[in-house]
Amino acid sequence: MLYRFIDLFAGIGGIRLAFEPYGQCVFSSEWDGKAKETYEANFNEKPYGDIKSISAEEIPDHEILLAGFPCQPFSLAGVSKKNSLGLKHGFLDETQGTLFFDIAKIIKAKQPKMFLLENVKNLRSHDKGNTYKVIKKVLEEELGYTVYDQVINAKGLVPQNRERIYLVGFKDPMDFEFPEVPLNGPPLSSILEETVEDKYTLSDKLWGYLQNYKKKHAEKGNGFGFGLADLNSHSRTLSARYHKDGSEILIPQEEGKNPRRLTPRECARLQGFPEDFKIVVSNTAAYKQFGNSVAVPVVEMIAEKMIFSLEQGQIVENPKDEGEIQYATK
Repeated sequence: MLYRFIDLFAGIGGIRLAFEPYGQCVFSSEWDGKAKETYEANFNEKPYGDIKSISAEEIPDHEILLAGFPCQPFSLAGVSKKNSLGLKHGFLDETQGTLFFDIAKIIKAKQPKMFLLENVKNLRSHDKGNTYKVIKKVLEEELGYTVYDQVINAKGLVPQNRERIYLVGFKDPMDFEFPEVPLNGPPLSSILEETVEDKYTLSDKLWGYLQNYKKKHAEKGNGFGFGLADLNSHSRTLSARYHKDGSEILIPQEEGKNPRRLTPRECARLQGFPEDFKIVVSNTAAYKQFGNSVAVPVVEMIAEKMIFSLEQGQIVENPKDEGEIQYATK
């Protein structure tokens, strides 16, 4: 069976790539203009702009909702006021004005069979844990979904230490298990290009600055500074700021030559994008896009498990409560 899915906060389509074997994307949304260029070049579809400017009812019907959304703190001022007045409140009050609010509105209006949300590992501790607490409450108690969550490190599939939290939800309380990702994966050397232009080599001025910066912080007992990569292991996490100086992942070169940045194609490989993925923007924009993206192979494994659960999974029930649904969280 093929499923309709929507791709929210789509970036350059890393999550979409993982779900395309299982159906058709019927709606995508991304506000960044350069990311939209890359998305359109690869999927022949220009994403809708600001998700806040479209009503949930206008979104096409779909079975699967996908979203790699930014996390924001929730203001509880309105909730406190309503509590003091003895008035009821719901998720509209708790998440109003945040990007998660738009996801919640769409889930409520369209009732997809399942969803996948992706975020940084620190979502759990963001705003002293309040952000995550409200998100789980909305998804489980207010919207009635069975939610599973897990932090997964991509380094067993791509040569990069990249921990992200994934939330999988089912409208019907289906049993679900996250995939087991290997602890160790391919070496960084496996994604490097054979010939790289000299423009990716750090200038003497920048290399000198990075070395002095690291030395200064080392003397203070801090670990800040550049990361000279071990080609036989995995790299640090690729970030959206990589275009600034490349400091978190520097590739060592032959003796007497300064280290270099990764090329945009190597960044694509580091995130597990296919070789035919088109890079149509400037290097600066490409670094930002791949730094903000997902590790595609991880999402591919999750997608396979989600589809299996939807088609073959068992409904979770609480045997102690005569068939009452048990909303289980892992």
